Amino acid sequence: MNVIGIVGGGVVGLCVGLELQGAGHDVVIVDNDVAGQAASWGNAGHIAVEQVEPLASLETIRSLPTRLFVRGGPLAFPPFAAAQWLPFGLRLLMASRPARFRAGAAALAPLMERALPAWQSLVERVGAPELLRQDGHFVLWHGEKAARSGRKAWEAANTGAATVHGAGEADLAQLAALCRDPIAGAIRFSGTAQIADLDELRTALRRAFVQGGGRIMEGTGEVRIIGGRAAIPGVDADRVIVCAGVRSRGLMERLGHKVPMIAERGYHVRADAQNWPGDLPPVVFEERGMIVTRYRTAVQAASFVELSHPDAAPDPRKWERLERHVRELGMPISGPFRRWMGCRPTLPDYLPAIGRSTKAANLLYAFGHQHLGLTLAPITGSLVASMVAGEQPALPLAPFDIERFA
Repeated sequence: MNVIGIVGGGVVGLCVGLELQGAGHDVVIVDNDVAGQAASWGNAGHIAVEQVEPLASLETIRSLPTRLFVRGGPLAFPPFAAAQWLPFGLRLLMASRPARFRAGAAALAPLMERALPAWQSLVERVGAPELLRQDGHFVLWHGEKAARSGRKAWEAANTGAATVHGAGEADLAQLAALCRDPIAGAIRFSGTAQIADLDELRTALRRAFVQGGGRIMEGTGEVRIIGGRAAIPGVDADRVIVCAGVRSRGLMERLGHKVPMIAERGYHVRADAQNWPGDLPPVVFEERGMIVTRYRTAVQAASFVELSHPDAAPDPRKWERLERHVRELGMPISGPFRRWMGCRPTLPDYLPAIGRSTKAANLLYAFGHQHLGLTLAPITGSLVASMVAGEQPALPLAPFDIERFA
């Protein structure tokens, strides 16, 4: 039996571990997130299969001036972090060229098509099917102009297996009750989903992994190459897989790979569920760049794309603006708020890195899933398990090879 060491115990690392375990391997996960504060467990809980088109696009570039934090938008470029976001931004510009964008969408589409079926299989396998809610999600607008242009853009977009349609009368009445101001328009997506509770998901995945014989060790999971083979100090592993999210950059670059990844930091505030409807799917307030998700016992408002260093101190203004959005909209949410900030691991073409290292034959990697880590974790696990087995993966992995940045 092969022993496989995985660096990183977020949702991607756990899904990779469970898939390998199911294939008969002895798996050890090395993780230093004891409290479960990584982006895997603080995101919007949205299984975003509609996001087939990469964010590296000319449309994104054109929208930057209107989306800046200083102008009330969700996008922040902290001046002190210019050394991080300036080279990333230049690579993003290159990746946004039409041919690169089309290639990225073609690469993402089959991943996204398989994402929800992979989740359906996973929650059954770990004995927690109730954690996957398949009720779609809403996008709404309060301004007439924003509603017209927003709906037109979504109806023209490639949303893969997800479909867009106008919100019905009952939906509109329920949404209107959440806000003080009248709603100018809303659409509902079908074919998307959410996780009912991220803390419960983490518990269920870890429990299934340990019950299956897996081991979770606390540690940073340093990776070295010794005699041409990758090794994790303290772990006797035949193969090593890097799934360490934003920390993967340092691990891989010390081994000789070029990984132009940035910490794309997001913020959320949470409060007790109070009067937010328990059956309401996630709601995107597009004009404010905010998504509100009802979990089992809490309601969460999340936003912001802050390109910075992963270890920089959080910016309290982001939390304050989220709380102000809640107040200004007149939502049935009140404090005290619990505040969180986490780092999405983002590569400049907004495609993940999934593949086999050229530095050591026994080293594989799966990281850089940007906003889609939760969405793509189970299908990523399946693809990595195929590579470990020496089989042809179900999807072409060449577009996700980290050597594309060499």
